[in-house]
Amino acid sequence: MLNKQSRNTKMVTLLVFFISISVFSQVYTDKVVGKKNEALKDSLLVSDYPYVLPIWGDKATAKGFNLPYSAGVSVNYFWQKSDINIDNLNVGFNNGPQFNLDQIVRFQNSTAEATSITVRPDVWLLPFLNVYGIFGKAYTQTDINAGVWIPDADNNWSEIASFNTKANFSGSTFGLGITPTIGIGGGWFALDMNMAWTDLDGLDQPAFTYIFGPRFGKTFKFKKPDQNIAVWVGGFRVHLSGKTNGNLALSDLFSVDDAQGKVDNGLQKVGENQEKVNNWWDGLTAIQQANPVNIAKHNTANRALEAAGNLLSAMDGALSTAENSTVQYSLHKEPRDMWNFIVGSQFQYNKHLMFRVETGFLGSRTQVLGGVQYRFGL
Repeated sequence: MLNKQSRNTKMVTLLVFFISISVFSQVYTDKVVGKKNEALKDSLLVSDYPYVLPIWGDKATAKGFNLPYSAGVSVNYFWQKSDINIDNLNVGFNNGPQFNLDQIVRFQNSTAEATSITVRPDVWLLPFLNVYGIFGKAYTQTDINAGVWIPDADNNWSEIASFNTKANFSGSTFGLGITPTIGIGGGWFALDMNMAWTDLDGLDQPAFTYIFGPRFGKTFKFKKPDQNIAVWVGGFRVHLSGKTNGNLALSDLFSVDDAQGKVDNGLQKVGENQEKVNNWWDGLTAIQQANPVNIAKHNTANRALEAAGNLLSAMDGALSTAENSTVQYSLHKEPRDMWNFIVGSQFQYNKHLMFRVETGFLGSRTQVLGGVQYRFGL
């Protein structure tokens, strides 16, 4: 039913977009404690803090806190694959009425895979609050498996059309985030929160994601000054703006000849099943027709057959002028699981340069992140 080239370029925008970005890099304000750190603590208490940021940085160092450099920039590579749920799908043609397809379209094993490369500039606004921006490029592939189903007189549902599509496309990403964090004696806790928008062709507005990532970790020092390694565990929660709207050319979605054959076959099957439902209903006695179970069964079948018939008839009309026809759509999508578990580590070569890796798993989402960060005083 779908032209292969068109499926690979446009169908995903008709169905879903999902991408999540984590850009947290683990540096933090650490309260220096312990006898073996007395020399560092004493030097902090008597030294003058030389930078403008963070606000109250001089007061924090005077109380024995060891601060990271106040500004930085990091480059991050992120990959994720997750299961997605799609519902409330509405489709219309040539700016005509849209048809809700929830009852007759079923999605199975739909997944979204995404890769992003982002640059994150950041500053420590306060000793315990980091603020950052997100700028980057996203590359995605979405696998959609779906079918059109209709009932018969016995309320047995059968698939009259199916499709599978893999689509690859790219978009620009921008966002903002904050990370409140605190450390004592090398142990630390951080709450990473960011909002990101990704602009894609085929969508009326950028796709929005909100990420929340609590992490608990410990930093282990090496003999070389300022060199250490941090390890952590935590959670990763994704909230996705569920509503998606768009407008596409029909010729970008369908091979007209193939689609026309599928539409004609589908209309025939809808007509055959409608006749079976009518014959079954007419064959019931008045008492049987008054039975709530039979009423519900009759109404459910009629609604589904009417929805399938309306969709196929509208598509039939649009295909007659396919070169000038358009498809309007709206849908709701969400990740199957909002939370998954993460573990990560960061090697700090010195206070200027850090390297980080992180992976997420459990639930229906798997992810990997790698990044490098450079920090400086501001």
